[in-house]
Amino acid sequence: MRKQIIIPLILATLSSLVTLSASAAQIFITNYPSEASAKVFVTKHQSEANCIVYETQYSSDNDPGVWFYTKYKSNARAVIYYTQYKSDADLIVYFTKYKSDARCRY
Repeated sequence: MRKQIIIPLILATLSSLVTLSASAAQIFITNYPSEASAKVFVTKHQSEANCIVYETQYSSDNDPGVWFYTKYKSNARAVIYYTQYKSDADLIVYFTKYKSDARCRY
């Protein structure tokens, strides 16, 4: 029940970052699950994903599902922790090679 509530909140937060800041979602990766706003599992199958993510090197990209990794936690809008276990994840993502495929499902 808890994950059914948390997943839409996380998806809404990550996708709203693009519209609020007019730039890619600024993501910081942490090594500590306790300081993360979301635990993320990366899947090999697009059909399993809540979000299809495109990684960009430019913080100015402003499309939904586009993530820019920042070096500093203070610059990030979301702090994530990558988990090895799907059952621990709040968010399941699939990384695409194509920016046009990037999106999040609610």
